[in-house]
Amino acid sequence: MLSTFDSDKLKLIRESERLNVKQTAELVGINYVTYHGYESGKAKMSLESAMKFFKHPRFRKYRDWFMFDEIDPAKGQIAPALAHYLPDETGSTR
Repeated sequence: MLSTFDSDKLKLIRESERLNVKQTAELVGINYVTYHGYESGKAKMSLESAMKFFKHPRFRKYRDWFMFDEIDPAKGQIAPALAHYLPDETGSTR
């Protein structure tokens, strides 16, 4: 199964893109019930589904954050806006 952490990350990605679960599943071509299972932590995301999800141009930018907790804005790799992820910093400058 996906860890709660991973399912929370999927939810943050979706919410940052202002999509609902159904829209997200349809966008990447994953069955709604299957995707809902990933996001709720009741099912483990297969490699095939992860590839579908992160190959989609809308979600590709979150791949490194999801998999490695790393971002590289120069290479287009960011964290979801709702994640408030600031590496090597203890507080927000906002």
